[in-house]
Amino acid sequence: MGDVEITEVWGRVERIFAKVIKFEKLMASGYNQPPMTVTVRSFAKVNLGLSIGGLRADGFHELRTAYQTIGLHDVIRVSVERGSGIEIRCSDDRVPKDESNTCHRITEKVMSALRVTGRVAIEIEKRLPVQGGLGGASSNAVAAMLGLEKALKKTLPAADRLRVAAEVGSDLPLFLVGGTVLGVGRGEQVYPLEDLPATACVVVTPEVGVSTPKAFAAWDRKLTVPGASDRMIGLGRELSAWLSEKYSGAPRGPRGRAENPLLELVRAGIKNDFEEVVFPEYPELREGKLALERAGARYASLSGSGSTLYGLFASKDAGGRAAARLRKQGWAAEATVTLTRWQYWGAFRLGRAGTE
Repeated sequence: MGDVEITEVWGRVERIFAKVIKFEKLMASGYNQPPMTVTVRSFAKVNLGLSIGGLRADGFHELRTAYQTIGLHDVIRVSVERGSGIEIRCSDDRVPKDESNTCHRITEKVMSALRVTGRVAIEIEKRLPVQGGLGGASSNAVAAMLGLEKALKKTLPAADRLRVAAEVGSDLPLFLVGGTVLGVGRGEQVYPLEDLPATACVVVTPEVGVSTPKAFAAWDRKLTVPGASDRMIGLGRELSAWLSEKYSGAPRGPRGRAENPLLELVRAGIKNDFEEVVFPEYPELREGKLALERAGARYASLSGSGSTLYGLFASKDAGGRAAARLRKQGWAAEATVTLTRWQYWGAFRLGRAGTE
């Protein structure tokens, strides 16, 4: 082999080593795409009935509920760049910025599951009440997860998404489904139900914060009795009756049309067990529910453990009038609409057609 050939070979080797070194540097830096910010909506939920069972071996209570996503939302902005660490930004002082934030916790798990590194910044534009029973923190976390995947251009398998979400909190998985969702177990086992049609909704947020752990503790002190399982069975029967009537085509109205789903919900008699312990502690919440009913709500309830209450109305106009009336009475009331699964995912990315 001549000197020229040897020189050419070594030239190729050097170029190969140069590429290997460059590749190793890229791998070491973890995230190497240009910085990108993904903006998504983080929708709220309400509970269409909630039954609390006995305390489980893992320290959680057995629950049964029907979740329903609604149009009220926070806005989450996720960006990733080279480096490491997680930064939470929010102008609301009640939102934690450290490792206790659900967005922080889920980001750690997603980055680990995807085996990537990078510096993640999550900005939370808070519009939903804190400790309001609308699932704001849980929805924020799921929005952060999906925004992070988009920014990284990587996707977790659906089963891993659900697993990670359930590890962070009981009501996170529902936001990976959207629409009308059955929740069992501690609320983390979710099953998509056939959607209710979009329905006018008014949300009332009294100026009190209800701690979910304290509400459960109050339930344990006052109301957990040997017949608690009967409550679970009762709600299961009520939900089953409601759903079977809704989707079997019966009963029908006087003109042969299927009855309004709101009336079916009322007749089913489903309720939120938390009202029994929260209302005596916070009488203004009971008053808020009565105010919604007086304003024309066909069904009104506490959402989760509160403090938010909501009412379902026969039409968008009826909901708008009710919200205006409640505001005149001094209530913080906002008109919105329930979201079907299709509407939920269609409006998830900010800037696309959908609920603002």
